[in-house]
Amino acid sequence: MKARRDPVRPIIGLATMLALVGFWLVGSKVGLIDPQSFPSPDQFWAAAKQLTIGDGYADGRIHSHVLQSLKLICLGFFTATAVGVPLGLWMGWSRKAEALINPIFLLIRPIPALAWIPLAIVWLGLGDAAKVMILWFAAFVPSVINSFTGVRNIERPIIEASAMLGARGWNLIKDVIVPGALPSIFTGLRLSLQGCLTALVAAELLGALLGMGKVLYQAGLDIYPAMILAGMVPVALVGFALTALIDWVERRSMPWRANH
Repeated sequence: MKARRDPVRPIIGLATMLALVGFWLVGSKVGLIDPQSFPSPDQFWAAAKQLTIGDGYADGRIHSHVLQSLKLICLGFFTATAVGVPLGLWMGWSRKAEALINPIFLLIRPIPALAWIPLAIVWLGLGDAAKVMILWFAAFVPSVINSFTGVRNIERPIIEASAMLGARGWNLIKDVIVPGALPSIFTGLRLSLQGCLTALVAAELLGALLGMGKVLYQAGLDIYPAMILAGMVPVALVGFALTALIDWVERRSMPWRANH
């Protein structure tokens, strides 16, 4: 029987958000919050209007910046996970593949994505390709690790019983290995997406013409706290929307875990 969702959780979350907004509104009015350090609602609203319906900021309006950043995130995320997930599954399933690939992966794994910036510039210049390369490395490592872990966490008797029932080769992978590893794979996808969002600002410092990272960088140079906050909001919304999309795909892929 399908478990019912807890109706209290979203209410608590909404109440928390409203409480934070209320504290911001009241604290700005009574002087508890210094507007030089954290913008008042009026300052934030003025910056948001400039970014959305005004003259724009950092050479563009919000829709141009968001679309550019979304393009980079999608290219980096999907290309990284398209390589990382199958590679992690292969390493988790085959001891020979692990012995062959793992030494190289262990060298790459500790290197932060931002450490690739100099090489990205040397290899690919200052265009979008260099930015995608940085996001690729940010998303690649989590997808490999979690896919590998998902396979290794499948109980051996399940695999042996499936083999005894005739599941071999591709059928074993399709019907046993991948479904068994899916929870860990989706954890890796979320971490990969978070890695892309974290690296986005630094990636868009590489001669970017547009992008949410450029808005934040330019606002920092201009010492413009209200615009920094206005630029952070779309980053949060994009991250929320993409995470919700992954959650939706996970529920569709694993309906038996949809309410857990």
